[in-house]
Amino acid sequence: MDAVLTLNAGSSSLKFSVYEAGAQTGRGPAKILGGQIEPLGPAARLTLDEAGETRVTEIGPAGMGEAIGTILVTLQRRLAGRRVAAVGHRIVHGGTDFDRPVRLTPGVLKRLEAFEPLAPLHQPHNLAGVAAAEIAFPDAAQVGCFDTAFHRGHPWVNDTFALPAHLYEEGVRRYGFHGLSYDYISTRLSEDWPDLARGRVVVAHLGNGASMCAMSGGRSVASTMGFSALDGLPMGTRSGQVDPGVLLYLLEKGEGPESIARMLYRESGLLGLSGISHDMRTLLASSDPAAARAIEYYTFRIRREIGAMAAALGGIDGLVFTGGVGRNAAPVRTMALAGLDFLGLTLDPEANLNGAERIGSGSAEILALETDEEGVIARACFRTIAAD
Repeated sequence: MDAVLTLNAGSSSLKFSVYEAGAQTGRGPAKILGGQIEPLGPAARLTLDEAGETRVTEIGPAGMGEAIGTILVTLQRRLAGRRVAAVGHRIVHGGTDFDRPVRLTPGVLKRLEAFEPLAPLHQPHNLAGVAAAEIAFPDAAQVGCFDTAFHRGHPWVNDTFALPAHLYEEGVRRYGFHGLSYDYISTRLSEDWPDLARGRVVVAHLGNGASMCAMSGGRSVASTMGFSALDGLPMGTRSGQVDPGVLLYLLEKGEGPESIARMLYRESGLLGLSGISHDMRTLLASSDPAAARAIEYYTFRIRREIGAMAAALGGIDGLVFTGGVGRNAAPVRTMALAGLDFLGLTLDPEANLNGAERIGSGSAEILALETDEEGVIARACFRTIAAD
């Protein structure tokens, strides 16, 4: 029986899952095991989740190639004769070219390399994962699934900047990201909350990266992220929205593009504001006033962008929190929703603290749901196999 392997290659980790053909659940292909190798570098660890058990193994130095090799050895002991028919890859940036999953041919990969400067924390590592998987699984179909694809149907006003028009034609536009997560949430709503899915929904994907998506009838019409994965909400180490004049000021002071990029991508966000950590769990547990200020700014920006997304939709019927922070950090949800009763967004404090999925008590629905990007990738792979 065939299996599909999904890879989510980042700058410091490689997440993977294995799905079995024919073992469908109500929500799609059944995952038979998963895990991650992190942090890539001199002291990597393999975390394996299988049959309800989690095991952690120290594997020592590992880059992307070594991590793929470790996964291959791990799978050989567990696949029990199953053939890996396809490897599905999360690829952050697909530009204007790719609005759906595609086979990763040499020509496609060459085009995707051009987007590396637009997603430097992700794209190079995504493509390095493809290269390593091609060696490890030479007979498998390599399938790319793009975080930008879900947003490709935006109205022009939500897709452009007020810059000279020729730049839009050259590809300087709002792409939006976290599309695999939004795709999953859209599907989940259509299955479990069909009336809400047909309405106006704002989804907040809050993790180390963070963004929001305004959906109408399950389709993206606006996103807080723009040309790159820097815009919009503050994130773990990324700045979110910044006045372009600040960057011009830094350039005039003599800061170079590399140092500015390092600051924006790696030294800002919650880490930069707090000086303590990029991890929301650490900040919530801290008594340092700097941690509290960072959380206050983070939740204020969430609150502000909920209003902006509701305006883009002409109203709001529901709000969904997802991602590691969005699903699990009840205090963040409480602070982010403070004062939004005028939009019908009223939190049920008990349900929120208890980790329920349905946490609202007002006229607009409020949900806190797990996301499943790997499941979206797996479904795309099985469709690709079936089409061959």
